[in-house]
Amino acid sequence: MITRLQGLIDPHVHLRTPGQETKEDFLTGTSAALAGGFTAVIDMPNNKIPITTIEKLKEKEELAQQQIVSDIGFHFGTLGDNLSEFDRILEEGRGVKGLKIYLNQTTGNFLLDKKHLAEIFERWPQELPILFHAEDKTFDDVLEVLYMHPRKIHLCHMSTAYELKRVMEAKEKGMNVTCGVTPHHLFLSEKHFKDYGAFAMMRPPLMPQSDVDFLWKHLNAVDMIESDHAPHTLAEKESNNPPNGIPGLETTLPLLLTAVSQNAMTIDDVKRLCYEGPHTRFAINQGENTYVEVDLEEEYVIDQANLFSKAKWTPFNGWKMKGKVKKTVLHGTTVFENERITVPSGSGQILN
Repeated sequence: MITRLQGLIDPHVHLRTPGQETKEDFLTGTSAALAGGFTAVIDMPNNKIPITTIEKLKEKEELAQQQIVSDIGFHFGTLGDNLSEFDRILEEGRGVKGLKIYLNQTTGNFLLDKKHLAEIFERWPQELPILFHAEDKTFDDVLEVLYMHPRKIHLCHMSTAYELKRVMEAKEKGMNVTCGVTPHHLFLSEKHFKDYGAFAMMRPPLMPQSDVDFLWKHLNAVDMIESDHAPHTLAEKESNNPPNGIPGLETTLPLLLTAVSQNAMTIDDVKRLCYEGPHTRFAINQGENTYVEVDLEEEYVIDQANLFSKAKWTPFNGWKMKGKVKKTVLHGTTVFENERITVPSGSGQILN
């Protein structure tokens, strides 16, 4: 049975360009997006050289425009030492959808001292949200500043019951807070380390089943799904010092559709979490002629060898899915069909 969904939006990906193109580039990353039903993605700033100046942003945009086949936006970065750049964002920051702040250690060692939070809250344009990597009780530091300096914020890849409870409390108090959860924090738990080892390493780490159950029970309090697509090479993951992160653009929607087939969620949940939430929060509107067609009944097994991502691996390899992306249409043009990308590199747009 073919069902049409509005083109999906992934607000949290790491496409690695510039600086780490061996892991992923804009062509392979946005191809993975289209194959996964995502017509727009927002790329994170923790590149090898972080995107903390307008000049670095423009260089990244130029590289993207040469390669992208989906639409793309960008999150800006800060370590608290580039506040003068904030004044240029609305005028010159084409494609910027938010500011990403890291309060816990993660890929790129792009860690902010929390003493800068209040000034950042005051200086960053009020029109654009501030996004946080703030695991568990670290999120309390964000909320403490938020209550004194109200504005739009978003908690990325929420993984614990504690975090979701704090988000729910903040919303009840009228604070402008949204949150996202990844598929791996919904479909995997810490017990999967036994089977997957380094291929189940990510930040935030996988949590106990009790946290996973809480996220599912309160899915209505979650605003969006974000893949946190974080490709690494197979050699890196098999090394003695494997990096954190897993690819997710091509497995997110199949996992969710399979959950729909199992009555764990509804197709309206998928629409809300993968389109309506990010569409509203990040002001992304691609129009009615951008959509994805999925077969809700088709069953298949995930084969990592067929991924468009350069990673060519996933912890979900071999998992049986029910629900498959058949066609993706972007601005009226078919861009993915019959397992192929049907448009040339550079045909996507940078989101305004």
